[in-house]
Amino acid sequence: MKNAQIQNGVWPTMITPYTPDGKIDYAMVEKLVEWYIERGVAGIFAVCQSSEMFFLSDEEKVELASFIVKQVNGRVGVVASGHTPDSIDDQVRIVHKMAETGAENIVLLPNRFANADESDDVLKKNLETFLAKVDPAISFGFYECPAPYKRVLNAPLVSYLADLGRFSFMKDTCCDAEQVIEKIRAGKGIVKVFNANCAQLLMTLKAGASGFSGVMANFHPELYAWLCKNFEAQPELAERVQNFLGVVSAIESRMYPVCAKKYLKTFHFPEMSDYSRTLDASKFVPAFYTEVVELEALYADILKYWNLDLGVRV
Repeated sequence: MKNAQIQNGVWPTMITPYTPDGKIDYAMVEKLVEWYIERGVAGIFAVCQSSEMFFLSDEEKVELASFIVKQVNGRVGVVASGHTPDSIDDQVRIVHKMAETGAENIVLLPNRFANADESDDVLKKNLETFLAKVDPAISFGFYECPAPYKRVLNAPLVSYLADLGRFSFMKDTCCDAEQVIEKIRAGKGIVKVFNANCAQLLMTLKAGASGFSGVMANFHPELYAWLCKNFEAQPELAERVQNFLGVVSAIESRMYPVCAKKYLKTFHFPEMSDYSRTLDASKFVPAFYTEVVELEALYADILKYWNLDLGVRV
């Protein structure tokens, strides 16, 4: 597992479908995995914040990751997190269990290694203590998760991670293209940086970002996949695609992940529940839902206008 090869492209932060009574709906998990793969993703980021990992038991995290790995069956990559405990010993325990699922990379949260008021030196010390206790064969990533607080890595820290030789994946959520570009350089091609920010994705792809890993890949993963693959060959069209993605992300991000579940239920999986453990789906704003429906109609019209072949039925 060490030095896992992370493919460039789109890595959706996978949502967790539930039954109406709040249990994980594995029939829908299976369909959602297939939906991502059909739309050209490079891999799936499982058991992350989009998956509501802070609201999953350790047993559910491991079971969910294992199911996704088996369903993927090597067709695309799988990275997984579930890194929510406070204590290092508990972190070591869950990481070893997650590694046993077969995910090729276990993604860590920097905010689990230092409090908001503590320095990067504290983070590095605790990370080194953690790494000394885990199987040296496990390959890791880092994810600047907003919960329980958002800790953004700087370029020197990314360089430090690259030098450790244990990290190959990074989901960047700083929303600052200049910082992302600095971190791409600091990663030295060892730590692959995936931007989570839609508005600045193209700019960072041009600077060497490895792709996109964000919540909006639960709406139109095929369009992000197209952009990651074609931004150099078709630069003018890539600018148009980027502008569309940047604008619509402002609509799609509201009341997430309920909005993503309602979108998927409306346009792809009528049998899917919009239940969420993090948000009350009944409080979803009806006017916003209308915007999502109108957006999908606009998306279909734009694809025809651009004569854009995504290689998949949308």
